[in-house]
Amino acid sequence: MLFSGRAYPELARRVADLMEVELAPQRLITYANSEIYVRFNESVRGCDAFVIQSHPAPVNEAIMEQLIMVDALRRASARRITVVAPCFPYARQDKKHLGREPISARLMADLFSAAGADRIMAVDLHAAQIQGFFNGPLDHLTGLPVLADYVEKKYSGQDMVVVSPDAGRVRLADQWSDRLHIPLAIIHKRHDPTTANEVKVHEVVGEVAGRTCLLVDDMIDTAGTICQAAQALIEHGAAKVIAAATHPILSGPAQERLNATPFEEIVVTNTLPLAEGVDVPRMTQLSIAPLLARAITEVFRDGSVASLFADGGGNA
Repeated sequence: MLFSGRAYPELARRVADLMEVELAPQRLITYANSEIYVRFNESVRGCDAFVIQSHPAPVNEAIMEQLIMVDALRRASARRITVVAPCFPYARQDKKHLGREPISARLMADLFSAAGADRIMAVDLHAAQIQGFFNGPLDHLTGLPVLADYVEKKYSGQDMVVVSPDAGRVRLADQWSDRLHIPLAIIHKRHDPTTANEVKVHEVVGEVAGRTCLLVDDMIDTAGTICQAAQALIEHGAAKVIAAATHPILSGPAQERLNATPFEEIVVTNTLPLAEGVDVPRMTQLSIAPLLARAITEVFRDGSVASLFADGGGNA
C-alpha cells in the first residue's frame, strides 16, 4: 500500500500511476493550533506500507506529518513500514564541525525508527555515512542515471568536462566522469566560517578553456556554490556551463542568482517541488518517479534494488 503526505502529492501520484496501484485513502488535517491529525480510511493490517513524503519548506512540518503517519501505521498493525524520503531532511548536518553542535541527520534516523519505520528509502544523500545512522535497511538511490541520460543525449558530441564545485563533491564528479567517459576538473573553494551559505572560490584545477563544463552537485539550495563555480569557469575560458543536481531546494536568493549567471541549462529532478513563485527559465526538471516506482517494487517483491543501477536505472 502506498501512502502520501501533503508536501508533494503529485510525485506520489505519479509513482502510484507507474506502479498501477491507488494511493491509500486517508484523512489528513492540520488543526488551528498547527497540530496534525492522520487517519487511514481502510484497514492496513498486515500490509507492506510505503510512506512517500518530500520535505520542502517548511521542512519540520513535512517531517512531523510523515512521523505521525508512520506511527499510525504501526499502531494499525502494518506488517512492514518503509519511509520514502526522496530528499532526506537535515542531511547536511551529518557530523560535528564545532563543539556543542547536534548531528541532526542521526536524529532524523532515530525519529523515524522510534515512530516505527522498518526501512528508509532516499535519493542522493548529502553524505553516504548517513546510511549508518539507521539500524534497519536503507536503500540509497541515485538520480545520476536520470540526469546523465538526459545530458548525454542532449549534449552528445561536445567537448565536455565534468566539474566538481568543491572538494566535497569530487567523488560524485568522478562517478559522472566514469558514466559519461569525459575528463574531470575541480573548483577549489573555501567556506567563510563566520557566515552561513557564503563561499569563496579560489582556482580551477583541470582543463576547462573552450569546453562545455558540466557542474554537478547533489543539491542546489541558495545557489551560492554553484553560481560562483560557474563564474570561475567562465573566467577560465569555459565555452558554456551546464549545472546538474538532484535536489532543487532553491531557497532565498537562489532564483536571482541562477538567472543572473550565464548557465546554458540547469538540470534537476523532482525529488522536491519547485517553490511557488520560483521561475528559472533555463531550468529543466526531470522526473524521479520511475526510479522510485522501480525501487519500491523491488523492495515489495524482496528483489534487488542495486540491480536498478546495473542498466542505468530510472528508465522504467
